[in-house]
Amino acid sequence: MKTVHNELKAKMDKTIEALKFEFTTIRAGKANPQMLDKIRVDYYGTPTPINQIGAISVPEPRTLMISPWDKSAMSEIEKAIRNSDLGLNPTSDGDVIRINVPALTEERRKELAKKAHKVGEEFKVRLRNERRDANDKFKKMEKDGEITADELKKAQEDVQKTTDKYVKEIDTLVDAKEADIMAV
Repeated sequence: MKTVHNELKAKMDKTIEALKFEFTTIRAGKANPQMLDKIRVDYYGTPTPINQIGAISVPEPRTLMISPWDKSAMSEIEKAIRNSDLGLNPTSDGDVIRINVPALTEERRKELAKKAHKVGEEFKVRLRNERRDANDKFKKMEKDGEITADELKKAQEDVQKTTDKYVKEIDTLVDAKEADIMAV
């Protein structure tokens, strides 16, 4: 019984980490190298993350700078950034690509806050699926005679408490991200 519960906690911890990563890709008006993590560049026919093609730095609070290791990839990097849903406009001087991260308009802030909320809901669904899987394992254990009906009920209560704890953590993360986005 403990192993099922430990597996559940491990899966839910991974879900929380994945949500934190997802939130780093939603921009909040500040330059952050992780906001480019989801962008893939067509590099010699292979979709490649930008951070594997060049060094990304933050020389100023609202500026990202990409120094490609292969200068021939500059136009592809620029195209990939322009085509992303980040709304960024890169400029190149032949050696580096600079991206000015514009201040967010009120409308764009509200859009991004909604996106953060939607992402939070998607991750709650993941938690609920993990809860269902754990409960199914406990029901099978009871059916196979490994645990009693009372132990099944207790195990399901523990799974629900764990799920509630992680859902609350997601709510906290979503609220923090929304506050970060809405901060002027």
